[in-house]
Order: sequence, then structure tokens, then C-alpha cells
Amino acid sequence: MFDQLSDRLQKVMRFLRGEGKVTESNMTEALKQIRLAFLEADVNYKVVKDFEARIKAKALDQAVLDSLTPGQQVIKIVRDELMAVLGTTDKPLTFASAPPSIFMLVGLQGSGKTTTCGKLAKWAVGKSRNPLLVSFDLKRAAAQDQLRTISGQLHLPFYEMTTAAMAKPKTALADLLVYTRNHGYDLLLVDTAGRLHVDEELMDELKFVKDALSPVETIYVGDAMTGQDAVKSAKAFAERIGLTSIILTKLDGDARGGAALSIVAVTGVPIKFIGVGEKFDKLEVFHPDRMASRILGMGDILSLIEKAEQETDVKEAEEMARRLRRQEFDFEDFRSQLRQIKKMGALQGLIGHLPQTGPFKNLAGTQLDEKRLLHYEAIIGSMTVEERADPKIINGSRRLRIARGSGRPVSEVNQLLRQFQDMRSMMKKSAFQKMLSSFR
Repeated sequence: MFDQLSDRLQKVMRFLRGEGKVTESNMTEALKQIRLAFLEADVNYKVVKDFEARIKAKALDQAVLDSLTPGQQVIKIVRDELMAVLGTTDKPLTFASAPPSIFMLVGLQGSGKTTTCGKLAKWAVGKSRNPLLVSFDLKRAAAQDQLRTISGQLHLPFYEMTTAAMAKPKTALADLLVYTRNHGYDLLLVDTAGRLHVDEELMDELKFVKDALSPVETIYVGDAMTGQDAVKSAKAFAERIGLTSIILTKLDGDARGGAALSIVAVTGVPIKFIGVGEKFDKLEVFHPDRMASRILGMGDILSLIEKAEQETDVKEAEEMARRLRRQEFDFEDFRSQLRQIKKMGALQGLIGHLPQTGPFKNLAGTQLDEKRLLHYEAIIGSMTVEERADPKIINGSRRLRIARGSGRPVSEVNQLLRQFQDMRSMMKKSAFQKMLSSFR
């Protein structure tokens, strides 16, 4: 995500670092490049204009010009203003003081609203909440089926809105609230109607549902891939319905990021989550400060650590560290490491969290082979128990047998054996960097 914008802005930052002092001339050139980068990223023109004006005013301040490190000062200004565009600080979803908390999801058809309802439910369960899912769409019967299926996949309760109930929507919503309270659900997730475009009928229906349920959160779900169309529709929903939060879906597939960089400034509503994949656990809390750092190539180590903590078995990791120190690390441990990395997500996504400077600068722009993980697992799976425990016994004939059994060339088996030797010294070197570099 933000690949195109990030590349352009990092070039501007390198230009500023290389300048001995900041002048109106080189600042004008830097701002021109920043403006072009934002416009190419499909950021709203007014947002770009305001962003540029604020940076210029702060960058040409006398205190910055007289600084010993003016380039670094300007970079900090750009980062701070980028954070302001993205929403300054992360804001959590609000829960009611007395249950149930009601989250109402709105948005256009095809934005990923129903799937996001499932993702939010899974997230809520992780927060020790007891959610109930319901679809309230007076026009599209298939909406019920889709959310019912998602609820089943998550093993979570689904409230059925019958055709008879839909005929009396006010009564149906009142019955829903009674059912939610009586059955002890502390969170009600309401998926609502969507259309291919904003129209009066849709807005009237959503306004009716909101008035009947009084949700603590009215969440707009927008498709980041649609760029400024998502921004325009979000603005319409904010003006007509009233929004408290935004979730952007498919942000992992949007190299430009124009929607994320426009939607907060245009609507005044914070982005609280981003969808970064199709699976139900691919919903991430949105941190404006971390995202600003990533865009500028400064990395996002905090998010990477949090991701590792979520996916890693702490006891297993501690035991593996002990085995490494004792030189007892074998191919079973190596396979466990590969599986832990796979749980954390795509390798390319992990690279995006690393700072594009220092020891990780050579990884910038690197295209990693995701299939290599599967190939390595296949090779290890073709080894005998004795070979996995003691790789030293793997001679030429054994390598040939392992290659045939895994369907991989002997050269790849040799590469894995060399990588294994590197893993034995991972406690002395940057283990994570060496693991990633092996998949180039």
C-alpha cells in the first residue's frame, strides 16, 4: 500500500537531506515534487493544496532555516503534517456504558461491508465481547444469506430477519433490541443496505435504521481501490446520515492511497481500521503516526512487533531461543519458524514495516518469492526424522532422494541446507533480515 507515493516522497526526503541548508529555492522544488506525488496518488486537490501551504509556512520559518540540521527539521514537519492529514492519532471504537453497544455499518454495494462485519465480529471476540450479527436490508434478500454464511464460518450467532418482519421494519428493529438484551449480547453488529451509488431511497432507509437503533458507532466502509469515489460517497454519508468512524477495505491492494490521504480531511471522520486481506483476521487498527512513518520510509516496527506477538507462541519461541543458544536447532525448529512467518502475513507486507534505511536499506523494493516458503516446507517434509534432527548426515544420495520426494531441484535443497546453517547463527546477527533476504 502507498508504494507509489512512498517512493516519490522518499526521493524528496533524500533530496532535502543532501542539501546543506534549506532555502526558498530548494524548498520550492521539494514542494513541487511533493505536490506531484500526492496528485499522482489520487489525493484530493484541496487536501494537497492545504498540505503544501502548511509545510511551506513551517519549513521557511527562521528557526528551521537557522537550525544545524534544517533538512531533518523539514522532514519532521512533513511527517507531522502527513499525520495530520491521516488523522493525527489513532482513535478506538466507542462502546456504550451499558450494553449492548450497537455498531451500524454503512456504505455502497461492493465495498466489502458484509465481510467487514464479520471481521469486526472476530476482532470483538478477541476483545472478550459477545457479538450478535444481523443484516437489515429491505431490498436485497441475498444480504441475509451472505452474513448468515459468514456468521457460520466464524461460529458466531446470527439474527434472522424474516420477510414478515421486514414488512414492519419499526417493529422488527424493536424486537431485535429486545432479543439482543434478553440473550446477553453486549455488541450488536448491524449490516445495512448498500447501492451502487448514493440515492435518496438508500439514505432514507439508513436514516430510519439509525434513528430506531441509536448506534454508538456509525461506521462507513469504503473501498480504497475506488480512490476519490470512496471519498465522495463518504462525504455524502457523513452529511446525510452522520458518521463516527471509517474503515477502508482493500488498502493492501491500493498502491496509490489517495482515499486514505483524503477521506479524513474531507469528512472530518477518523479512519479506525483498514482491511488488508480477505480473511477475517485481516483487519488492522489504523495508526496515523505509524502509517506516516511507513510512507516516508521510516518503517513501522511497533506494528510488526504487535503482529509477531499475536501470531507467535511465546513458550515455543522461548524454547527455540534456548535451542539456538545450545546449538540444538534442527529442521523441525526451522519448519516451525517458517510457519510462524507465514502466519504473520505476506513477506512483502512484512518488508513494508521495516525502515528503508540502515541495516534494512538493501531490502527496499525487493520482490520476495512467497512460494519459497512452501517449497522449503516440502523439502523438509521429504526428509526422514533422522535427517531433520541431524542434517550433517544428508549426503549426495540423500539430497537427490529429498529433491525427488519434494519435487524441487537439488540446487534448492542445497540452498535450504545453507540457509539452515545461517539460522544456527541467528542469535548473533539480524535474524529477521537474514530470513527475508533468503526469499529474494
